[in-house]
Amino acid sequence: MINKTLIITFLLAALCLPSQAQKPKLKKAFNGKTLKGWVVPENNIWWTAQNGVLTVKNGPDKKGSILWTKKVYQDFIMELDFLFGPGIVDSGVFVRSEREQIQIGISGSLKRDMTASPYIAGKGYPVEANNVARLLKLKDWNTMKIKAVGNQYTVWLNGEQVMTYVSEDAVLQGAIGLQLHASMEMKILYRNIKIAKL
Repeated sequence: MINKTLIITFLLAALCLPSQAQKPKLKKAFNGKTLKGWVVPENNIWWTAQNGVLTVKNGPDKKGSILWTKKVYQDFIMELDFLFGPGIVDSGVFVRSEREQIQIGISGSLKRDMTASPYIAGKGYPVEANNVARLLKLKDWNTMKIKAVGNQYTVWLNGEQVMTYVSEDAVLQGAIGLQLHASMEMKILYRNIKIAKL
């Protein structure tokens, strides 16, 4: 009887180990004080880091900008918090290239909020994230999680899965970028930016 109990206990423990071992460890991609670890645009007037917050704001000429990670990624999970500032916020996370993005804020082409939806160059928005109107906080911090495995993207907004999309044209390795859209006045704040390689 004791031997059977020990065997069952051992088997249960063994079954639990793989899930714990596979849990990705998110590492800070933004230290809250500087833009270390990011490729800072020349003559940067858009991106500032202070008190744990990364702020991006258009300059007077309303040029766009992208802040890229110095590291390149294949499969990854990224978590970040974002807060809409004044203006028409059109931002997002570029997934390994400028061709594919997870939108944050108003779509310039559709003129409505498409947060958590994928924008694919040449295809627009092939799918729309679910329940965003209910989940999105317009005047408070939101948390987004993006999982990119091969050509499949999955997105969670404030703890709820809202989108899965398989891209036929996905770039499978590259940097991750944060976007400041051109031709409009906008401001958005980011914090707690973390990334785990899978």
